[in-house]
Amino acid sequence: MKIAVSGATGFIGRHVVAAMRRRGDTPVLVLRPGAAAGGDLAGLETVAVDFAEPEAAAVQRIAGLDGLIHLAWGGLPNYQSAHHYEQELPLHFAFLRRLVEGGLRHLTVAGTCFEYGMRCGPLSEEMAPAPDNAYAFAKDALHWQLRHLQQRHDVTLTWARLFYLYGEGQAPSSIYALLAAAAARGEATFRMSGGEQIRDYLPIHEAADHMARLAALGQNIGAVNIGSGEPASLRAMVLRWIAQNNWNITPELGYYPYVKHEPFAFWSDVRKLHRHVSDQ
Repeated sequence: MKIAVSGATGFIGRHVVAAMRRRGDTPVLVLRPGAAAGGDLAGLETVAVDFAEPEAAAVQRIAGLDGLIHLAWGGLPNYQSAHHYEQELPLHFAFLRRLVEGGLRHLTVAGTCFEYGMRCGPLSEEMAPAPDNAYAFAKDALHWQLRHLQQRHDVTLTWARLFYLYGEGQAPSSIYALLAAAAARGEATFRMSGGEQIRDYLPIHEAADHMARLAALGQNIGAVNIGSGEPASLRAMVLRWIAQNNWNITPELGYYPYVKHEPFAFWSDVRKLHRHVSDQ
């Protein structure tokens, strides 16, 4: 299959492209004008697109493919900025609407676990969204807009709610990248919170494989959690990462306070995900 990927040069995008190639699918990279696709992306077909003013030829090229995995989004990691719903939301909906109106029939779009809001415990797709930050609000609003678009056009939608992904190429501000950098510098300790908060952590290569598989299905799956389904404390994950990488560093627990803008314990219900990807 020939599937377009926006945000292909980012952390998730690079791994999704690699997963697609392992499957035998052909990724077409959607890049902003002037952006380059180097390294492991070199040599792949690209389409340059200004999301605000996409040229008709670019829209026609993408709309004629077997689908689109839409990962592009700006303004992160500032989750509370109004930029997400004032600028990103209308920009991305207008672009995706253009593609659907141009004939694109299969959409796979990245959402976020933060759409569930401040709930604790296992989070299921059957729960009504309750976003508590600007980023999650904008993502949830885009999901609603695309569902309304489906009422007027024959297009399938897979809305992938991503939980906590980690691995190579992650943003420097992420806990995994910070730990790796501290270990590389030879630091003896790694300052962190008490580490008892419960999250759902999934290696990026596994998440990317799920995304590639779901996109290749071309089905109207709707919202689906992309996570491990296994609750784990941050402390346990830090110790696991240290052991897996043979890093000579010790967590300094309790140095930072726990954040108040996230629920203390939540993880994904992945039964729906496994129903769709287990037979591929």
